[in-house]
Parts: sequence; structure tokens; C-alpha cells
Amino acid sequence: MRRAEVSRQTKETRITIVLNLDGSGTVHTDTGLPFLDHMLQAMAHHGRFDLDCRASGDLEVDSHHTVEDIGLVLGETIKKAIGDGRGIRRFAHAMVPMDESLATVALDCSGRGFLVYQGCLSHPALGGIERDVFEHFFQSLCGKAGLNVHIIFHGRNDHHQMEAAFKAFGIALGEASTIVEGREDIPSTKGTL
Repeated sequence: MRRAEVSRQTKETRITIVLNLDGSGTVHTDTGLPFLDHMLQAMAHHGRFDLDCRASGDLEVDSHHTVEDIGLVLGETIKKAIGDGRGIRRFAHAMVPMDESLATVALDCSGRGFLVYQGCLSHPALGGIERDVFEHFFQSLCGKAGLNVHIIFHGRNDHHQMEAAFKAFGIALGEASTIVEGREDIPSTKGTL
């Protein structure tokens, strides 16, 4: 079982995440931000991995520290669960439509964190989270996890756009981290990710 648990505590946040890449999509979240809980639940459910995310932060300031630190801890947990990447598919992509919105995610478990994020939300905040913080969440996650990810989305409804992006990310991560039957090598011509 490829399971990992990571905790982080600062003066601003306290976070614990447990991740099982070989799960079934069982999710428990309590971040203090119901919209983020909804996004994480959609991501893990459609990615078919188990996720338990408990977080408390200085939400009286704003959502930034909490969302950023959840991204950092989730990224670290993903990296730990994937390990050296032996036998994984490594590359995957997903397209998710949600009514008028469409999100595409291409993902490489390369060991090198990089994010391309193309899309624009209409409103300054969504579910109490400033719109620029969503990109920062994915940047933090990708950097810590060592994932190269391209997220592209468009639409008219901010909720639909962001939910489609989180679902597509979850599906792509689930596929890319899947163990390929009969594959025992590290999927890289370099011999390491």
C-alpha cells in the first residue's frame, strides 16, 4: 500500500494529511474552508485515492496561509506516497467538462515541480478564497510533490471552472501514479525521477 502521512505546524497553520494512492476515493476533510473541502473531496473521489486532510489556520487574516500550507503538505504527502516511482505510469491527462466549463490537466510525475496555469476566474474570491490563491495552491503542491502540471480551464461560472480543474487534476494524478501491471522499473531513461 502506497500510503503516507505528513504533518506541518507553524505559527499560522496546523495541518495533517494522510494519503493512500491505492485507495477507493474515501475522503475526509476539515480545513475551515468549506469550498476548499468541496474541491479536495472532488479531487480525491475522482482520482480514486483516499485522502484525510485536517487543517486549522489563521482564517481571521485571510485564506492564503491555510490554502498555501495545505498545498505544501499535500505535495509532500504525494511525493512520499509515490516514493521512487518504480512501476508507475508517470504521465497522464484528463479533460473534465462541467456544464459550460472545461478543464484540461496534463501531469508528469517527473520529480521536477513546475506548473503552467491558464484560466481566469471572474470574481475576486470564490468560497472565501481569493482567486489568485488557487494558482498558488497548485504551485505549492507541484513544487513539493515534484509534479510537472499544466492546468488549462475556461468557462463562465467560477465554481464550475475550479471544480472541473480539481477533478481533472485528481483524475490525472490517480492515473499517473497508478502501478502498471508487469512494470518494475523506474519510468525514466535516466533511471531516476
